Amino acid sequence: MPFVPHTPEDERIMLERIGVDSIEALFDEIPNELRAGVLRQTPSAITEMELMQLMNRRARRDEVELSFIGAGAYEHHIPAAVWDLVSRGEFMTAYTPYQAEASQGTLQVIYEFQTMMSRLTGMDVANASVYEGGSALAEATLMAVRANKKNKSNRILALGTVNPRYLEATRNIVSNQDIEVDLAPWSDATGTVDPSLAGFDASEYAAIVIGYPNFFGGLEDVDAITDWAHAGGALVIGAANPMALALLRPPGEWGESGADIVVGDAQPFGIPVASGGPYCGFMCCTTALVRQMPGRIIGQTVDLDGRRGFALTLQAREQHIRRAKATSNICTNQGLLVTAATIYMSLMGDEGIASVASQCHQGLGVLLSRIEGIDGVSRRFDGPVFHEAVIRLPMPASEVLQHMAADGVLGGYDLGEVDPALADCMLTNVTEVRTEADLDRFAACLQSAVRAA
Repeated sequence: MPFVPHTPEDERIMLERIGVDSIEALFDEIPNELRAGVLRQTPSAITEMELMQLMNRRARRDEVELSFIGAGAYEHHIPAAVWDLVSRGEFMTAYTPYQAEASQGTLQVIYEFQTMMSRLTGMDVANASVYEGGSALAEATLMAVRANKKNKSNRILALGTVNPRYLEATRNIVSNQDIEVDLAPWSDATGTVDPSLAGFDASEYAAIVIGYPNFFGGLEDVDAITDWAHAGGALVIGAANPMALALLRPPGEWGESGADIVVGDAQPFGIPVASGGPYCGFMCCTTALVRQMPGRIIGQTVDLDGRRGFALTLQAREQHIRRAKATSNICTNQGLLVTAATIYMSLMGDEGIASVASQCHQGLGVLLSRIEGIDGVSRRFDGPVFHEAVIRLPMPASEVLQHMAADGVLGGYDLGEVDPALADCMLTNVTEVRTEADLDRFAACLQSAVRAA
């Protein structure tokens, strides 16, 4: 959509018509302490040609030969058909499907996405997606506080192994609503949280958040933690990698009664890493909580002639009802990305996705065996993992990663950025796109970097 600026005369006429003195007066409800003030770091304007040259230079900086960075965004093979179909005009130009009679194709795609995500997570209901995994967890937190009738608490307990970026986004969103997020510490030996959660009382929390797999790649004792939470009246929120759910037991089957809410990012399903986004958050829940779920849900129905049809239902967002009554004012449907994920899951099927997940897990095992003989290099934590593991190094990870990057290999994520106690550790990921030659190159590059550093 082209940008058409208003002239000063246009602005004067519009302000006179609505009866205010200035554009600034339209925002007088925003407290001064929340305003940015003068933007002193905004650079001077440049020409269109200069802008394109700048963006091309920056884009080239993202070009890498090999990347083993995961930490929430994963490089998977995307079948060519996925984005060929997504780029068709019928999908590319489709707008929010307010008019069901004119949007049956779009509604069906979203309905299929919801169905597939519900099956994958073992949950009753899925919504039509949110921005990405971090905001999905924030939405789940708000939802849990609203929905929990047993524990009238504004506190959430998150395992300390939940993705820190998700937690940061959650705190940024919910803190202004006086919701607190506490952390349960992880074991220095296993990189997981003690399932007894000694020192914590579930009755003091609206919900417990479990990462699955956790940020370090490990697998928490989800059954014990889920039952502990439910015994104390807390809801259970699972923050899951959907690719892992092709092999691991779904959250809907955790413990005696399963998780209550499941969120995560659909990025592994046909969505490129793309320098950090855009991605596609998913959100699922039990039937008991469905009326507290934000965003849209697409329902299946029949028309007057008995033909299958689709319609928006339970639209508890601000476009459809009064803002004060909305369950959320920040959720959306990531239309193109939902379409990509749906096509990916349709093409791959149950067996295909399970095969990809299995290749990822096996590839990580091969990589870990390749680096066993490197002096000073070892696994930091014991226990099972999916397709990520923490590798301990004989010096700061930042130094090793810098040497590896100079050789064209991004070896992993520097965990010193998360916890200073892990400054000598990196989180390394393997997916199905990594070949035997890639793994050999990683091992050789790591050995060279350790010696050089």
